[in-house]
Amino acid sequence: MTLPAQTPVPQDAAESGPSTPARKARPTLDLVVVRTEQLSPHLVRVVAGGPGFDAFADNGFTDKYVKVSFPTALPGGTWPEGPVDLPALKEQLPPEQWPVIRTYTVRSFDPEARELALDVVVHGDEGLAGPWAAAAQPGDRIVCAGPGGAYSPDPDAEWHLFAGDEAALPAIAAALEALPEDAKGLAFLEIGSADDVVEISAPAGVEVRWLSREGFPAGETLVLAEAVAEATWLPGTPNVFAHGERGAMKELRAIFKERGIPREKLSLSGYWALGRAEDQFQAEKKLPIGQI
Repeated sequence: MTLPAQTPVPQDAAESGPSTPARKARPTLDLVVVRTEQLSPHLVRVVAGGPGFDAFADNGFTDKYVKVSFPTALPGGTWPEGPVDLPALKEQLPPEQWPVIRTYTVRSFDPEARELALDVVVHGDEGLAGPWAAAAQPGDRIVCAGPGGAYSPDPDAEWHLFAGDEAALPAIAAALEALPEDAKGLAFLEIGSADDVVEISAPAGVEVRWLSREGFPAGETLVLAEAVAEATWLPGTPNVFAHGERGAMKELRAIFKERGIPREKLSLSGYWALGRAEDQFQAEKKLPIGQI
């Protein structure tokens, strides 16, 4: 998931305990940067590949995500020589030296070119992953785990409704590209300004609406919820994918409840929360404040 200064996507914060089996660790992907692309003033695509690509097993979801690890807290602040095994590394180090994790949706995956792309939101020197993506060079190392994921658009849906901010843009764009040609729907995409519009593909029957915050920071407006509430919806029941800032998702939850959207037709999740780094955001998912 592309998280502003922290993506995708936070979907796998399941609790573990005496009565809950621990989630099996996903494979470590030890990749290298192949190239980067400046998609907009605030969005950088990092394309990764290399020998470690073979460990990536596509799960078929359009919101598939990886958890990128940063060696900031490791001794020396760099990865050790040789292949990295993240679960084994964490067993060897105290928690305060564990890698710092950020979650990103895989925007695209090309098994023939042996490449995957991550779109990262960049706001100057803010955060950890944004500055890293802005400065990334071919040959730089990317160590991550995954993929996870849980959603793909229902090809038999009456119509589709997508709603999200920059964090959800990669997952929504991937879902739009996966729709059948005769699909119908509405896609509400929140961005900072008109300069942040990027090229995406969608079936002719899906209307894409770009919603500008007019320069206001992400998470500090109701532009997304207001647009969804005020729009004229298509006839029938939509298959909904709404992901983004936690507060905005709570606003949308109330709208979807009022509209009578059945739970089985709804994928609703917070990818990030205003004023929270990912560690705190993930911890709060187990508390009332983090529930959507």
